[in-house]
Amino acid sequence: MSISSIQRFTVSLSQRVRAGCTRLRKRLVASPRLHDWFYPPEKIRSPEEEEADKYRQFNVDYFTDLHAQERMLADQQRMAFYHQAITRKIQKGDRVIDLGTGTGILAAFASRAGAGQVYAVDHSSIIDHAMELAAVNGIENVDFEDVHSSKLYLEEKVDVILHEQIGDFLFDEAMVPNVCDLRDRLLKPDGLILPSEFELFCEPMTLHDDRRVPFIWELNDVYGFDFSYMERSRPKDSEYYGLVSCDLGFVKHFLGEPEPILSVDLHTVTESSMPLKVKLTRKVTRAGMLDGLVVYMKAKVDNDLVLSSNPLDPKRAPHWGFRILRLDQSDVEVGDELEVTLTVKDWSNPETWDWNCGQWGGE
Repeated sequence: MSISSIQRFTVSLSQRVRAGCTRLRKRLVASPRLHDWFYPPEKIRSPEEEEADKYRQFNVDYFTDLHAQERMLADQQRMAFYHQAITRKIQKGDRVIDLGTGTGILAAFASRAGAGQVYAVDHSSIIDHAMELAAVNGIENVDFEDVHSSKLYLEEKVDVILHEQIGDFLFDEAMVPNVCDLRDRLLKPDGLILPSEFELFCEPMTLHDDRRVPFIWELNDVYGFDFSYMERSRPKDSEYYGLVSCDLGFVKHFLGEPEPILSVDLHTVTESSMPLKVKLTRKVTRAGMLDGLVVYMKAKVDNDLVLSSNPLDPKRAPHWGFRILRLDQSDVEVGDELEVTLTVKDWSNPETWDWNCGQWGGE
C-alpha cells in the first residue's frame, strides 16, 4: 500500500471517528443518568475566560465555513504574498509550525519549499480537509495537530512559525497572544516568524458621495421631514458605529498623508507592550467631508514583498475588509488640523475600541 493510500485511509478513519464521537456525545448529553457523570457542573468562569471561549467558538464556526476558505484561496494577492514569502524564507530541513492551517495550503507550500517537518495546527474540523489536501497531493512530511495552539507541545523547538492570523482590524484574530505564546514556548532563539512586521493605519477620510450614509440624526430634510431629534437616541452599541467593506469604490480619498498609528514586530512584541491609547494628528492636504476613520493594515516580509488592505490600493488583498469608524460629518479645508484619539481595552476585540476626532481650522 502506497503512502498516499495510507494517508487517504487515515483521513477517512479520522472523519469516521469524529462523526462517531459526535453521535456518542449527543447520546450522553441526552441521558440524565450519564450526563452529570461525563459532564460535571462547570466551575464558575471569569468574564475574560468566557470571552476567550466565545472568541474561540466563533473562530471554529467561521473558519470551518468553506466559503470563508474559498475567499482566502481565491485572493490572488494573499496567495502570491505567502507563496513568495515561504519560497524565499523557508530553508531546506526547517522545522515549521503552521498556525491555523485551515485547508492546509500554507503547510503544503512549506513542505514543497523544502521544510523537513511541518506541524499544521487547527482546532476545528477544517483540519480534515487539510489532511485530504496532503494525501491527494503526496505531501508526506506534515503532522496535523487537531488542538488549539496553546495546547500544542513538541519535543523539539522549531525554526519557523508560519501564520495568517490577520484580521480586518489586524489584531482581531488574536494574532499577538497566539503567536507570542508559540514564540516563547516553541521557537528557537534565532527562529523566524513569517510574517512578523505589521503596520496598522487609522486614517481620516471622505467617502464617495454616492456611498455616504449619514447618521439618522444628520438627515434634516427627507422630503421635508427632519430627523435631527434622533440625536438624543444615539445607540450605545459600538457595533453600530463601525462599517466594513472591501469595495475599492467606497473611500474617495484620505484627508491627510497616511502614517501608521502602530508598528509591531512579532519577534519582540508582547501583549503588555501594546499601547491602549493612541493619538495622531493629521494636517488636511485634501479638502472634503470628514466621514470617519478607515482602519487597514500592511504586512511586510521584504521591502518588495508587502500585503495590504488599503482601500485606495488597486492591488489590495480583497478578501480582507477595511473598517470604517464612523464620525459625525463635518467639512474640512486644506490646512485644518485633525487630532484623533483611539482608546482600546483589548486590541483583539474591536467592540472595546472607542474613538473621537477634534478639528482645528488652519491659519
